[in-house]
Order: sequence, then C-alpha cells, then structure tokens
Amino acid sequence: MDQAKKNKEFIIGYINALSGVVKARELCEKHIADLGLTEHILFFDAVFPRYEMFMDEISGDGNRVIVRARLKGKHEGEFNGIPPTHKEVLFPFVVGYEIQNKLIISHWLLADQMMLMEQLGVMGQAV
Repeated sequence: MDQAKKNKEFIIGYINALSGVVKARELCEKHIADLGLTEHILFFDAVFPRYEMFMDEISGDGNRVIVRARLKGKHEGEFNGIPPTHKEVLFPFVVGYEIQNKLIISHWLLADQMMLMEQLGVMGQAV
C-alpha cells in the first residue's frame, strides 16, 4: 500500500475516533503532535461538546491529506464572547494535515464562520 493511502486511512481513523466523543487531551495525543491542533480541538469541544465530524471528501499525496467535511454540534460554551445559545449548528470546513510517523505534525483549517455565526443567531442571513 502506498504512503498516501496509508495516510488517508490514518486520517479516517483519527476523525472517526474523535467524532461524537469527549475530546480528551490523551485521545488527541494518540493522533496529534501539533499542539495548536490539539488546543483547537479542546477549545471547540468545550464550546460544542462531543461535536461530530462528517467527511465529504478526502484526498492525499505523500505525507499530506486534505479533508472536506462538516462539523455538527450544540453550542453549550462561550464562543468568542458569544454566550451559549444551545442551538444546533452544522457548518462546512476544509482541513489539511501533514503526517509523519503516524502522527499529525501540522495542519491548516478553513471553516465557514459566516454560516456558523448565522446559525448562532448573531448575524443576519446572507441574501
């Protein structure tokens, strides 16, 4: 099996392991060496406890994998000054991972923050 396929399978396993559960630091560290990613995951799990991720597309080349997905959760914690609304949200994101020795060593992330703010009720719907 080539490295790109192994890395895609690793990322699928990682996302499945973290989706819908409490994201404890120890669980993250089984898959992640990128401290920034771990902190991001822990922050979002405090805001949207046990959030789920749904993969729509995955591609990889060598030690890099890109995932297009959606995050589903309930807003239960303060988010950038916004108190909990207890609203369900579902918004898309794209994330790129760099993998080395079966660990994520770096990442980048683009999320549809406008859609998230609309679903939280803090911005009007775009026309």
